[in-house]
Amino acid sequence: MKEQVRELDATLDAWTGYRNSVQNELEGMINGAPSSLRNILRYHMGWENERGRIRQGKQGKFIRSILHLLSCQAVGGDVAQVLPSAAALELVHNLSLIHDDIQDKSHQRHGRPTVWKLWGKSQAINIGDFMFALASLALLRLRDNGLSSEEILHSLKVLTEACKELCEGQYLDIEFEDRVDITVEDYLNMIRRKTAALIAASASMGAYLGKGEEKVQHFHQFGEALGMAYQIRDDILGVWGVKKRTGKSMGEDLRQRKKTLPVVYALSESKDRAKLERLYSKRRIDGGDIPLAVRILDESGARDHSQNLVQEYCRQALKQLEASGVGRDRQAPLRQIAHSLAEREN
Repeated sequence: MKEQVRELDATLDAWTGYRNSVQNELEGMINGAPSSLRNILRYHMGWENERGRIRQGKQGKFIRSILHLLSCQAVGGDVAQVLPSAAALELVHNLSLIHDDIQDKSHQRHGRPTVWKLWGKSQAINIGDFMFALASLALLRLRDNGLSSEEILHSLKVLTEACKELCEGQYLDIEFEDRVDITVEDYLNMIRRKTAALIAASASMGAYLGKGEEKVQHFHQFGEALGMAYQIRDDILGVWGVKKRTGKSMGEDLRQRKKTLPVVYALSESKDRAKLERLYSKRRIDGGDIPLAVRILDESGARDHSQNLVQEYCRQALKQLEASGVGRDRQAPLRQIAHSLAEREN
């Protein structure tokens, strides 16, 4: 137990320190943007309110960038050297959120109006495109930190391929909105692209830039499995999460008719599938229908099935980490991340 406590403390310390370092890197890049774009970017990142005033409060988890830095550290790399690529990963993740909010017609994110709701869809699309350009420029800045042209080109390739997969996954997610014949396998294929691809890239690119080329494939598979677990756990919280912890009302994903894993599972396994299909045929599920939808999911075993998959993907992630040959002391922060993501409540 004492060893577990030490691992957790070490992870939390690294998490805070690395998050601050990445945020400083991001602020340096974003503050160099034209003021009209800068204000939108700083708002989305949670640093300012819509009037441009400094804001204290919840910001992003920085999961991808921290995973990138810890993967670099695990293979013996210099974390300070790869801060630009960590920033690039955060920029890509955040541009995907801005575009996702438009496609989902989401009015709020973390209890605040979304970018498109305040500045319009056209400007939100534009700011996302601008962030992609910033991400590419961030990778080029790795040269200033002593990395080779070959390493930069490889990183650009990895990040671009992850973006391509993210777009493919988003296409499938949108296509699934009007279908009720989605299988669990279909859904897992979608989130492997939409969510897990960028998390896999975060880990593999960290190992590569840390000069751990022979371990890259293991870190890629570690990140992919972790990304799958992360998204499925998110799906569970979207139905059964506590608002005080998640910031969303219980059943919020159901209200928005999202085809998350618990829903996909229930649509294929529940004896009340027809009732669930009828609910999902509506333009929006009313608050009064949420208890019925949750009951159908509960009785189908969707929650247990989903959490079992979370645990299985976490086991796969840890197996890949072990197979990488990285020492247990260097694995510790990454292992703790895997465990905490599997049981997270927000």
